[in-house]
Amino acid sequence: MQDILKPEVSLLVKLGSIAVHAEEFLTMSPEAVRGHEHDRVAIQALLADPEVRDWIQLMDAHAFLPKKR
Repeated sequence: MQDILKPEVSLLVKLGSIAVHAEEFLTMSPEAVRGHEHDRVAIQALLADPEVRDWIQLMDAHAFLPKKR
């Protein structure tokens, strides 16, 4: 079993990318009402990635993540 607290570099890159795109989306430019579309698309694609999904599922199973509302 993989150690979910010591993820592969590829997963860390994907999680970091999610964080950067989320920050960009939330700190929208004055002309953008809801952030940049490319950031939203990137976040959705990264969250759909099997490696990310598997890790989130394992983290959730260990109660390391907040529950969705």
